[in-house]
Amino acid sequence: MHSNQENALKTKLLQLECHFTWSFNKEDTDLDDLKERLEEQVQLNLGKDRGIVCSYNQLAYVKHLEDFNEEAEKYLEKAEELAKTTNEHEFEELIIVTYGNFAWLYYHMGKLTKAQSYLEKLEDIFKKFPNKASRYSVLLPAVYGEKGWSYLKYSKKYYERAKECFKKALEEEPNETEWNAGYAIVLYRIESFEIEGVCADDSTALKQLRHALKLHPENTQIMVLLGLKLGEYKQNEEALKLVEQALKLSPDNPHVTRYVAKFFRKHGSLDKSLELLMKALEHTPNSGFLHHQISLCYKRKIFKLKGQKKQFQDSTEINKLVRMCIFHLEKVTKQKPSFYYAQLDLASMYAESRSNKKAEDLFEEILKMPNIKSENLQAFYLYYGDFQMYHNRSESLAVQCYKDGLKIQNNNPEQIRCYRKLKNIAERRIAKNSKDGEAYGILGFAHQMNNERLEAIECYENAILHDPGNDEYLSALCDLRLSLN
Repeated sequence: MHSNQENALKTKLLQLECHFTWSFNKEDTDLDDLKERLEEQVQLNLGKDRGIVCSYNQLAYVKHLEDFNEEAEKYLEKAEELAKTTNEHEFEELIIVTYGNFAWLYYHMGKLTKAQSYLEKLEDIFKKFPNKASRYSVLLPAVYGEKGWSYLKYSKKYYERAKECFKKALEEEPNETEWNAGYAIVLYRIESFEIEGVCADDSTALKQLRHALKLHPENTQIMVLLGLKLGEYKQNEEALKLVEQALKLSPDNPHVTRYVAKFFRKHGSLDKSLELLMKALEHTPNSGFLHHQISLCYKRKIFKLKGQKKQFQDSTEINKLVRMCIFHLEKVTKQKPSFYYAQLDLASMYAESRSNKKAEDLFEEILKMPNIKSENLQAFYLYYGDFQMYHNRSESLAVQCYKDGLKIQNNNPEQIRCYRKLKNIAERRIAKNSKDGEAYGILGFAHQMNNERLEAIECYENAILHDPGNDEYLSALCDLRLSLN
């Protein structure tokens, strides 16, 4: 194929709707984790619904990103076969993304004639949808839906894109159960990142979860998510009924089991949560997610016992729980070294086991991990600050860590926790010594980073009163006063 023909081919390929044109950034996800989740979905639901076609398509794209194009080709062949055998009446709609992926894959493999042949197949399909299709792209609900699922599975950074895709699919097919379920799930996840939360009357996720379940009453994943959402609003009777019903209908579905276990953990039933997670682990013993969830149950048990401040006999139970927590966290981190929060939890548990050197070494390794995202770095400063505060007994190093975490302004829960840590330290010190200029400076910084300028000005004025001539406080005070003008 001549260079002019190849350029013309590339121009047509860029107009396709498929994974290769949906602007996925390789750095925005953990490919190993994504691949594991997609493979698990295929194993659990093979042939049951058209969502598996989407999983095969995305697996093919992941394999391409890993430079395994022959394996990618096999996954696309499976997607095509499944689309033909299980959804014959919707084949043309479902195959659009698969054929687009085929065309791009063969282009990257240098098989340009094959790439061209898939463009021609797509042209034949588009002729059947004259009101929806341009020459090389098509905007059908099935395409928007698959695009939505793909964004949803890829990374939380793509949740807003997923939401828009499901909305567009629902504009065409408002009662389609799959698009309604996808829209409900992405709204649930987006709201879960809201720091202040959303009241029940204003929760679009709650409304959509109810609507999706009404359309598909046997969707146990939606059922248990609705239960979790209702639990957030203390509607516990209805929530418990839903999660128990979901577990009854899908006792062997690890996705449902995980969410039900999460519900019980959030509501203090740690033993029930552990029982469910251990059962799920029998089906997927190498699931890093399950091992991490189990560790979270043990972690909560540990801090619950420590908070009770009972007699010495509890220390034996605490030590046992710490060892079990470490066991599961080491399983996770060995299998998934890039699981950032599991690494942080493990370092914290080493400290709980009084292995401070081991904890310090791991914290140093975590800080050296490549491509650390800002939210992960913020979590690091929070965890490392707690380590310095409660295990190394170094309040000054802890304060510096919390400050570094608070400087990262990304509206995460960790940001709020860093703010509260600094505020508590400063207020405790001021209660002991009302002339502690450094404590007023810490509190002023916390208010300043939290955009509470009047409170910050008052604190810095007190800091300078008790520590006159401090350049840091004077500079901050000047900046704050200018910002008010």
